[in-house]
Amino acid sequence: MATRELKIFCGNSNKELAQEIADYLGISLGEAKVKTFQDGEISIGINESVRGADVFVVQPTCKPTNDSIMELLILMDALRRASAYRITAVVPYYGYARQERKARAREPITAKLIANIVTTAGADRLVAMDLHAPAIQGFFDIPVDHLPGVPILAEYFQGKKLKDICVVSPDIGGGARARNFAERIGASLAIVDKRRPEPNVSEIMHVIGELEGKTAVLIDDIIDTAGTITQAAAVLMEKGATEVYACCTHPVLSGPAVERLEKSVIKEVVVTNTIPLEKDKPNSKLKVLSVAPLLGEAIVRIHEDLSVSKLFS
Repeated sequence: MATRELKIFCGNSNKELAQEIADYLGISLGEAKVKTFQDGEISIGINESVRGADVFVVQPTCKPTNDSIMELLILMDALRRASAYRITAVVPYYGYARQERKARAREPITAKLIANIVTTAGADRLVAMDLHAPAIQGFFDIPVDHLPGVPILAEYFQGKKLKDICVVSPDIGGGARARNFAERIGASLAIVDKRRPEPNVSEIMHVIGELEGKTAVLIDDIIDTAGTITQAAAVLMEKGATEVYACCTHPVLSGPAVERLEKSVIKEVVVTNTIPLEKDKPNSKLKVLSVAPLLGEAIVRIHEDLSVSKLFS
């Protein structure tokens, strides 16, 4: 496989990240024109030969989610019809991941539907980061490389040399992620017990763990409206934490999120660039870490048929 040419293409959802990955690999970003007609239809043009190439399409399916998904699908269809040898969909943020099960009667399992469509469009392999539910890997009948964001976040906080850290999961479901993070930085662990009466609405019930005199670091995979994370931060301060930091892999930051974070007790919010931040909504508390080196190394290992898991051992 390594003798085949490696090519990187992207849609419009995160061109900056795709360019960073190409720069890291020392290659040029593939020439593709992705545009939208007046009626909303998407047009794709591949302006170079991909015959026999090992092609990676970098396209997080973030806002505008449906347009990003369609760009990914049409790009892969164009590459498949142009005789690419293998197509790997690099989807740092997997949209619809929170619709991965039937929570009540007559609900769809949209995360599975997206997996079916991505495979049908031509993906031979998928690379994703911090899937909201790791079981989504099983929705695919193709190989999936699931990359964790915790090592990148942990390395940053190790460099800050904070004292008496307690890593906090904002919900019980994120306990394993928080434990992994805590072990990497040598910190204690706490968990917030919450309930969701409806989507994007959360209520803090209890905090399990000791926060008195601790520096609290909240960790989650996604910060969406920031309601959960800001409520949890306020409760942690009430429980005796001296200061609160927050971090996540995917900064969705929809609706009132930026304003909530700016007004919250959180000292710093550390995120990655799996999703591009809206430039018209700056936030003085945000610190952005790049996932380009991690994705670049994963791409090289896939291209050369080497172990991807060795990146985290």
